[in-house]
Amino acid sequence: MATLDLDRVSKLYPGAHEPAVDAVSMQIADGEIVALLGSSGCGKTSTLRMVAGFESVTEGTVRLGDRVVNTLRPAERNIAMAFEGYALYPPLKVRDNIAFSLLRDRTPKAEIDRRVTHISDMLELGPMLPYFPPSLSGGQQQRVSLARALIRRADIYLLDEPMSQLEPQLRALLRARIKDYLIANKMTTVIVTHDQTEAIAISDRIAVMDKGILQQFGTPADLRERPANLFVASFIGEPPMNLFPADVSGNGITALDSDGRPAFTLPMGHRGIAAGDRVTIGMRPHKLRVTDPQAPSVLRGKVLTNHWLGDHSHVGVQVGGCFLIAVASRNVAAPVGSEVGVLVPEDAMHVFDTKTGVALHHGLSEG
Repeated sequence: MATLDLDRVSKLYPGAHEPAVDAVSMQIADGEIVALLGSSGCGKTSTLRMVAGFESVTEGTVRLGDRVVNTLRPAERNIAMAFEGYALYPPLKVRDNIAFSLLRDRTPKAEIDRRVTHISDMLELGPMLPYFPPSLSGGQQQRVSLARALIRRADIYLLDEPMSQLEPQLRALLRARIKDYLIANKMTTVIVTHDQTEAIAISDRIAVMDKGILQQFGTPADLRERPANLFVASFIGEPPMNLFPADVSGNGITALDSDGRPAFTLPMGHRGIAAGDRVTIGMRPHKLRVTDPQAPSVLRGKVLTNHWLGDHSHVGVQVGGCFLIAVASRNVAAPVGSEVGVLVPEDAMHVFDTKTGVALHHGLSEG
């Protein structure tokens, strides 16, 4: 295995006015599992393909261990990759597709059989080994591509949307198995995904990208509890963070409705934010608590929606002119039209600079 170091890596495609990847820097430790997370077109796949060598690097440096690999051909980098488009060999049976790198390296047959059996059992591919790829479903072909990458002995493993075609139950099962396998074998891994649940479940750290720019690189807890900016705050979390424009005064922070009118005021213990500043406040839905409207120190509002989703409730409350979502791990007895209180714990609150989007504070009492 090896470390991976991206030093201000950029990619500008011919004819494009803006880079697809813009000065991305990150250091990935030996044996670490990292997810590149973002929506379509954010630059995550271009970043992965530059590491693999399928795309040239316009600017910057890619290092694997102590090797600069920018100018090396893909075959010279000792990288294993599972492609989003599968890239299987149609004339070869599934067994030989999975074992392709071992056959090429003249690995003893007994060792090939052992490793193919192990990886195919892990990915629920055993019954498919005698078949040819064209006879398989998209999800089955995707698992074959994943098995072919994971069976190799490589310096780094690049997995491009490795489970996007799988049904939810199988995806949940394989996430746990794959993570255990990667950890047990200390495999340095980069996974590209648009699915934040997958990124959080598998990776040690997540690199959130947007418009080719690395927005934040941190643990799942970092992204949830200390988002670096408004983009990360709104992108991470389901449902997303409640965000409202707000004014700072001597009494606290006053949230504004869509017409710019005061909706509610929260106490503020910040230093460094002056009265008269315009900010954006955020509140994580899972941190808010729906309670009795007569309880002390709560916001009061009218219930507009209340959805029980089987293991938790999403309660939509109109507070002043602002609509916010609170999530409870129980069935909340609050019919539409009723009045409830919403308790806002200090650790639910985040404050952002409205102009730049940069986070200013996390937690109301933070100095």
